[in-house]
Amino acid sequence: MRRFLLTLLCLLPLAAAAAVNPAVVPLSRMNLPAWRAHFIAMLAAAKADPDARVVWLGDSITQYWQRAGGHGYDDVLPVWQHDYAGPYRALAFGCIGDTTASLIWRLDHGEVAGLHPKLAIILIGANNLGRVHWDAALTVPGIEAVVDDTHARLPGTHILLLGILPSIRSAWIDRQTGLVNTGLRQHYAGNPTVTYLDAGGVLLRGGRADPALFVDPRLTPPEPAIHPDAEGMARIAAFIQPEVARLTR
Repeated sequence: MRRFLLTLLCLLPLAAAAAVNPAVVPLSRMNLPAWRAHFIAMLAAAKADPDARVVWLGDSITQYWQRAGGHGYDDVLPVWQHDYAGPYRALAFGCIGDTTASLIWRLDHGEVAGLHPKLAIILIGANNLGRVHWDAALTVPGIEAVVDDTHARLPGTHILLLGILPSIRSAWIDRQTGLVNTGLRQHYAGNPTVTYLDAGGVLLRGGRADPALFVDPRLTPPEPAIHPDAEGMARIAAFIQPEVARLTR
């Protein structure tokens, strides 16, 4: 019996550690040179334009607002300049591969310091469902933690929270995406400082993600559809524009 109790006591810290949700724990990626350089560049961008009225926060989809591709379909930058940089002096703070955990780390390490935008647009969570395989039960609290952290650092800023966009990866990811978006819609219903909006419908055809609206299937070799192309991003911008205009008055 004593040996059993000792074994149980040794296992308790492991059980407690297992109960921690990794999606809410700040995670640095500063060991990756490209990520570190991009993060430093974002800090400089924030310092250079403290009067930006709109700030996007997210992962590679947000980073790709700055994409100036050479094939037309991947030339997203003109959409950004027309819909955000021009009218709102907007900033896009997105990092390829980031989960909610790394976005929280970025917020905690000065990404929005000195800014006072009217609106923060958050699009995060797609990578939670990818390689790290964090399901909806972990990802919803992770996104809520991002929202809370953003509010703490930008207390006068309204948040437009976008649902995870559709992709063509797996049935499990499709199912978890639906669960995440349903959970977020319910959680923020009626919230005076957070507006939830699901823009994913503009990327669908026949109820599924339309591969013709994504960059990835056109790559060599082709990859799973995750990143909307210029037309897809223009559709997203047009869909959310009424809310963006209303919330930046």
